[in-house]
Amino acid sequence: MEQLSRFDVARYKGVLMVVVESDLLPPDPAIVVIPLLPDYPVVKLLNPHIQFDEMRLVLATRLIAAVRRDSLQRIGDAADQGDQITRAVDVLMAGV
Repeated sequence: MEQLSRFDVARYKGVLMVVVESDLLPPDPAIVVIPLLPDYPVVKLLNPHIQFDEMRLVLATRLIAAVRRDSLQRIGDAADQGDQITRAVDVLMAGV
C-alpha cells in the first residue's frame, strides 16, 4: 500500500487530490481525499485556493470521496495549508 499522510497531494487518474484522512486511523485499502481543481466555483471558507507546485487550485470540498489507496501516486504535500483544508472540511460537515 502507498504510504500516504494527511495533506499529501496525490494524482488519481490525472486529477490532483489532497488526503484529508487522519494519520491516527489504521491503514485501509481506501483513503479519503478531496480533488484540487483549476476551475471550480469558490465559496468562501468551503473552497479555498490551494497553492501547489506553482499552480493555484481550488479545493473542491463537496467532491470529497474515498478512493483506493493503491490508485494514488503521491507527488507532494500541502501541509503548510492544512489549516485552510481542515477549516473547509469543518464548514462542509458542520456549516461553520
